[in-house]
Amino acid sequence: MQLEDTTIKDILLKESYVSEEDLTKAETFCRTHRAPLVEYLLSEGLITQDLLGQAIAEHVKAPYVDLNTHQPAQETVLKLPEEIAKQFHAVVHEVDKSHVGITTDQPQNDGLKAAVAAVFPKATIRIGYSLPQDVDAALAKYRHALDTRFSKIIEEQQRVAPEIIEEIIEDALLFRASDIHFEPQSTDVLIRFRVDGVLQDAGRIPKPYYESVLNRVKVQSHLRIDEHFSTQDGAMRHESQGVVTDVRVSIAPTIEGEKVVMRLLSQYMRRFTLTDLGLSNKDQHTLSDAFNKPFGMILVTGPTGSGKSTTLYAALKELNTPDINITTIEDPVEYKIGGVNQIQVNMQTNITFAKGLRAIVRQDPDVILVGEIRDQETAEIAVNAALTGHLLLSTFHANDAATAFPRLLDMDIEPFLLASTLELVVAQRLVRRICENCRLSYPSSTAEIGKQYPQAKKFFNQKTTLFRGKGCDHCNHTGYHGRMAIFEMIEVTPEMQELILTRPSSQDVWKLARSQGASTLFEDGIEKVNDGITTLEELLRVAAPPKN
Repeated sequence: MQLEDTTIKDILLKESYVSEEDLTKAETFCRTHRAPLVEYLLSEGLITQDLLGQAIAEHVKAPYVDLNTHQPAQETVLKLPEEIAKQFHAVVHEVDKSHVGITTDQPQNDGLKAAVAAVFPKATIRIGYSLPQDVDAALAKYRHALDTRFSKIIEEQQRVAPEIIEEIIEDALLFRASDIHFEPQSTDVLIRFRVDGVLQDAGRIPKPYYESVLNRVKVQSHLRIDEHFSTQDGAMRHESQGVVTDVRVSIAPTIEGEKVVMRLLSQYMRRFTLTDLGLSNKDQHTLSDAFNKPFGMILVTGPTGSGKSTTLYAALKELNTPDINITTIEDPVEYKIGGVNQIQVNMQTNITFAKGLRAIVRQDPDVILVGEIRDQETAEIAVNAALTGHLLLSTFHANDAATAFPRLLDMDIEPFLLASTLELVVAQRLVRRICENCRLSYPSSTAEIGKQYPQAKKFFNQKTTLFRGKGCDHCNHTGYHGRMAIFEMIEVTPEMQELILTRPSSQDVWKLARSQGASTLFEDGIEKVNDGITTLEELLRVAAPPKN
C-alpha cells in the first residue's frame, strides 16, 4: 500500500508526529527542490522509518509490527503457503498454540483473514501493519538458492534465458547489489554480486545455456550478438512490480568466453541527499559552505567506486532550485535529475568532456558538474569556468586530498589561476556499516588492539568498547548492511592560496592543512568506529593510519 504524500502529511499531523512548522518547512523545500516529502522528513531526522510505520498503522487501525528490528525466523515465515503470502503481501511473524500473528502493508484487504484462517483453522488470527519494504525483505525467505531455481528453469525447458536473467536481477536487487558479474569458467559461469563493495558468490549457470543468456543480454542492451572478440557497452531497463531499474551493461572477451558486468542504478541512489553521506558536523558545515558559494571549483577525489558521484549528485539535489541553471557533462549519465540539464559524453558525435564543457559555458549556467577532469584541456576549461563566475563541481583521480594540488599543477594549470578558483578538495572512501539488526558491543584495550593492528593502537584509549555485527538474515550473515563514506577535506584558505603560488608538493599542502585542523580519512573513520557505525577491520581495509 503506497500512500500519497498528501495522505502521509495528514496522518503525521493528525497523530502529532510532526509539527505544523516542520511540515511547512518540509513542503517548501520539496516544492523548490522537486523532492518527495517523506524522503525529506526521513533525511532531516524529523521522523524515522519506525515512527512512519507507527503513524500509518494508527491510521489504518492496525497494530504496528517492526519487521526491520524484529525479524521473524525463516521457519516461522514459511508456515504460511507462499502463494497466499505473495497474493496478500503478508508474512507470519509470530505463532503459538492459540494465535497467529500476520503482518502486511494491506491490513484492510478483506480476503486476507479468511485465507489465513483456512491454513490455521483453530488459531486466533491477529493482523498487523508493516512498511512495504520490510514485508518485501521478509518475503525473500521463500526464495530458493539461485542454483535450485536455475535447475528448475532448465528442467522445464521453456523461456530459459529470460527467466534466468530475471531471477538473477531480482536477487541482486533484493540483496542491494550494485553490480552483477557473469564470469565464464571451464564448465560453468559463476554469478557474483557486489554488495556493499564486496563480491559474493550467488550461483552458477551451466556453460551450455550461457550463450542464450548472453545473447538475451546483448539484445536487451542493443548490442551486436555476432561480435565476440571486442568489448561492448550498452544499457537496458528492468521492471518489476512497477519499479524500473536502469542497468548499465559492459561485455569483455576472456579466454573462457565473454564476461558480462551489469551495474544496477538503484532507486536508493536517487533518494540520496547530503545528510545521508555520513559527514561529521564539522565536515557537513565545510561542504555545505563550499556548495553554497556563488563561484569557484570543488573537487571530490578517490579511486573508482569510492562514492564520488554520489556526493556530487547529493550536492546537486541541494542546489537544484527553480532560480538556478544547472548543467552537467557526464560519462555516463547515471541518474536523471529533474530540473537539471544533463549531457552525455559521446565519442561518436565528438562530444568529449572538453568540448561539452566549452558548450556548457555558453549556455548561461550557474552551476556546472563535470563528471571527471581527465586531461589538461578539460582542467584548463574548468578552471576558467570557475574563474568567470560559475560554481564548478567535478571528480578527480587522486589518492588523497593533498595529492590533487600538485597533480593539477602538473597539468600546466597556472598557480595563480588555481589559487584563485579552487575552494575545496574532498577525498573519500566507502566503508560498510555494521548491521543495526545484529550489532553487539565488546570490551577491548589498546594492548589487544595492538596485537592485531599495531598501527591503529595509538588511536584508542587504554580501555575501549568496540562493535561488530553478529550476522543475521537482515545482513545475509555478513554483519554489515549498507555503506557510508569517510572523508578528508582541505579548504583553500588565504594561506593555502599563498602556498599554491610556490608549486608545493603534496607533503607541503598536507602540512599546512594539518596545521589548520584538517583530519585524515583514517581519523574520520576512527570516529565512526568509536560511534559503533563501522568496524576497525573494515576501516583498515580501505584506509591506512597516518604516519605522523
